[in-house]
Amino acid sequence: MGNRILRLDNARKTINYLKKNGVSHTFYAAVERMQEERRMRAYCYQAPAAEELARQRQETGAYPYLFSIVVPAFETRETHLREMIDSVLAQSYERWELIIVDAGKSDGVESTVRRIIQESGDDRIHYSRLSENRGIAENTNAGIAQASGDYIALLDHDDFITPDALYYMADAVHRSRQVDCPLSLLYSDEDKYDESAKTFVNPHIKQGFNLDLILSNNYICHFLAVEARLMKRLQLRSAYDGAQDYDLVLRVVDTLWPKDSLTPAANRICHISRVLYHWRSHPDSTALNTGSKTYAYEAGRRALADFCERRGFSAQVSHSLHLGFYQISYEPDILSVRADVGVVGGRLLNQKGQIFAGAYDEQGHRLFSGLPARFTGGSTHRAVLVQDCGAVDIRCVQVRGELRPLFCRITGLAYRERRFYSKCGREKREIRIADVSGLNCDEAGWQKMSMAFGEAVRGAGYLSVWDPTVTCEHSVWTDGGTGTEGGLR
Repeated sequence: MGNRILRLDNARKTINYLKKNGVSHTFYAAVERMQEERRMRAYCYQAPAAEELARQRQETGAYPYLFSIVVPAFETRETHLREMIDSVLAQSYERWELIIVDAGKSDGVESTVRRIIQESGDDRIHYSRLSENRGIAENTNAGIAQASGDYIALLDHDDFITPDALYYMADAVHRSRQVDCPLSLLYSDEDKYDESAKTFVNPHIKQGFNLDLILSNNYICHFLAVEARLMKRLQLRSAYDGAQDYDLVLRVVDTLWPKDSLTPAANRICHISRVLYHWRSHPDSTALNTGSKTYAYEAGRRALADFCERRGFSAQVSHSLHLGFYQISYEPDILSVRADVGVVGGRLLNQKGQIFAGAYDEQGHRLFSGLPARFTGGSTHRAVLVQDCGAVDIRCVQVRGELRPLFCRITGLAYRERRFYSKCGREKREIRIADVSGLNCDEAGWQKMSMAFGEAVRGAGYLSVWDPTVTCEHSVWTDGGTGTEGGLR
């Protein structure tokens, strides 16, 4: 059987993608998916050994932090429910409560849920029967209202967590309290559980908090925990059912972004770089069948539009080619609308049509180097998403007015711009980038200068944003600055 269900779903996705996006995009997406699947075959989740779990239990035995895990249940299969509960019972960190709110329609389901909880014999598990199904957000809110923990974590009724999930959450909370910077939001990496093959597949190894990336897609997702007072104040909003977690994360970010600060308090958000959550893949789940909840993607778009409105951004939010991924069009541009963005840059292509420069991390590594321009970066599509980075290549940048003296100091050039028109969908838009035609550098020199400018931008408190929709082709950055209008796209 292997990954039969996943393969069938991939075929379904390909057909739907073809109808939506056409032959060309579908061809490159299919090639990239096959390459990614070959790479993913090497993945193997290894559960922690019993000795390690015992060590974790002893280390954290005196920690005072209580985690409330809220699970909204609805007509849950008994096997799925048992596996979810067992995964919580197996936690090496023992200060938790599991709150299951049941909105199932039938008495049989109610009795099954109650019976399984009673069989566990653990009084840390609390059961609550709802009089009606109020939707995912309101059902979850009913559980949040009952939570007595310091942090509230969300767990789907048919998923399960690793036995060390709460240990790493508690450890991160403890470390943050030691330096008097308590965390507001924690999230981890995740993978999928192929129910047919009984194997773990498709790990999602995430980024640390990245403002513009979360404004492109809810890459945070599972396993998610929020400081209890903040969660109880914000709650989930039923108007965004299907994308209620994304809406929650955006509102947490908004809360952590004071009006007098350039950027959110990223030190209050913690990424735990470990797989702590198993997302079950079965025919009815969003993990497997993205088309099963298409309304969720529209809810996500509306949640993002609401965030932009609350921040006072003049912007339009639209769906990208990929379900669950979004594009923000700022009016007139991001530098005019976003006071936190210091520089925005695009990608540079070589003569083979591959990305060879554009975005760098803070250590100076080139992101997406060698990736064909028509590829998206795999299932996360990160190579085509607007995101923050350590630096952007100085050959394809636009700089806000306040930082142009820094540009002059680092490059030795007066700041002036070259203008192009780039096709965006069926329309053309004007693209402006700094004119660096007076410089003559080798690749090491360009990279060194780009990194120095990126460090100066960060030092001034601004973000460097990479926008892959701005593409600088080989002819533009090799012709001494006399590239034609067609050089950018």
